[in-house]
Amino acid sequence: MDFIDISEAKDKLEKNGFLDLEVDANLDLFFEIERLKKEKNAVLLAHYYQEPDIQDVADFIGDSLGLAQEAARTKADVIVFAGVHFMAETAKILNPEKKVLLPDLKAGCSLADSAPAPLFKAFRDKHPDHIVISYINCSAEIKALSDIICTSSNAQKIIESLPSEQKIIFAPDKNLGAYLKKKTGRDMLLWNGACIVHEIFSLERITKLKVRHPNAKFIAHPECEAPVLEIADYIGSTTGLLKFTQQDNSKEYIVATETGILHQMQLASPEKTFIPAPPNNSCACNDCPFMKLNTLEKLYLCMEYEQPEIAMDENLLMAARKPIDRMLEISARYGL
Repeated sequence: MDFIDISEAKDKLEKNGFLDLEVDANLDLFFEIERLKKEKNAVLLAHYYQEPDIQDVADFIGDSLGLAQEAARTKADVIVFAGVHFMAETAKILNPEKKVLLPDLKAGCSLADSAPAPLFKAFRDKHPDHIVISYINCSAEIKALSDIICTSSNAQKIIESLPSEQKIIFAPDKNLGAYLKKKTGRDMLLWNGACIVHEIFSLERITKLKVRHPNAKFIAHPECEAPVLEIADYIGSTTGLLKFTQQDNSKEYIVATETGILHQMQLASPEKTFIPAPPNNSCACNDCPFMKLNTLEKLYLCMEYEQPEIAMDENLLMAARKPIDRMLEISARYGL
């Protein structure tokens, strides 16, 4: 194949992303990515929902809390984020002086998109006596309108750290918010947002699957709808689900979250069986289409040409950092 020089490559990247670039089929992408990490003093952070190849080459694999914590303490010059846009934004907010790369800028998030900043600001302004706790799965603009950011790992502790009389707006995930209202007993105002992956699980099909696998435990992420959570044997963050399967003595699990986590579950417990919970239609909708936009080829090109790079307005960055710092402080206080 014909290779293009780096200046031409960067021009194409700026106009069309990676669509016009080809990767030599004979290239050992695992070797090349490791080489680029060393040459550029780069760290590769990957979410549990990434494809297995990307997880296998990552320096750190985690959920939103773990990735934010790792981004905050990294000494690398370049942060390559194999995840979705709001995650790379968070890394940039925590490291304004570093270069942050995302393999595919189109890797967005349905939950983040469900909270447009102008509408949310109007909602917040109607309730000036409320503290805003926003799930980290939101845009930088929503973070800047928030008082504290949380993840599914630390949300309960963060809510319980506030005085009982403090009024709270929780955004943007209504399902996680409803679960937290039940767990904490707090009467929170909820923004009406949701994740397309976690809303798609079929209670009927899960129930039938449980009948076919009577010894399997059903575990679910709290972004799932309430009827699904009501039949779960365990509810937890992505990391919580992984740890549960490692520590629990069952041999079979039905898992209601994005299927990417099953790779780590199988690696950690090769003797156990993990079954993805079925969606309510025939598509693979329990795979996040945005997470899966990232591929090993795009990751290599991203690191080779250091594009696409996350850029943010400085004022927005500073405003969005305050609630993230508050989350990290509370998490550290509780050892999360």
